Amino acid sequence: MDQITAGFALTGSFCTFSEVIPEIKHLTDLGIRVVPIMSDNAYKTDTRFGKAEDFVAQLREITGSDVLHTINDAEPIGPKKLLDVLIVAPCTGNTLAKITAGIADTAVTLAVKSHLRNQRPVLIGISTNDALSTAAKNIGHLHNRKHVYFIPYTQDDSENKPNSIVADFTKIPQAMEAALAGKQIQPILL
Repeated sequence: MDQITAGFALTGSFCTFSEVIPEIKHLTDLGIRVVPIMSDNAYKTDTRFGKAEDFVAQLREITGSDVLHTINDAEPIGPKKLLDVLIVAPCTGNTLAKITAGIADTAVTLAVKSHLRNQRPVLIGISTNDALSTAAKNIGHLHNRKHVYFIPYTQDDSENKPNSIVADFTKIPQAMEAALAGKQIQPILL
């Protein structure tokens, strides 16, 4: 997987950052150049899961790159063909809805729009409490969109959060390899 440049966009599912950030390190260990991207909320919001500045610092240290976090930062992704693949993980229900509707009002959603103009793969790692309710139609729509692929996912707590789904972030390298070959990794439902 040498010579691959992957954008890695994080949105506000803060509870999964501790799972996602080690996977970014894993990608860099595989020789992949990772360009970190964060939505404004992910970039600026402190939560019970950690301080925003600490997550930003971790991403800088792991990737050796500044985090793209504004619309102006993300805009050149398409015109300059900066990425081979764009991974959005965690991808919230809000971001899923915006991608489905073609709304580009954050660094992450503009990165997706800009990257797709080159007909290159976008890999989505769902993390939302409403995946099997209000977000289900957006997931279904994106499953049918050309150049959009998913990291395999499962219900994360069917007893207490029956509509919640989260991607298996450990499958990012395999899902990325499949997406770069124009294929959806299977099985998608775990």
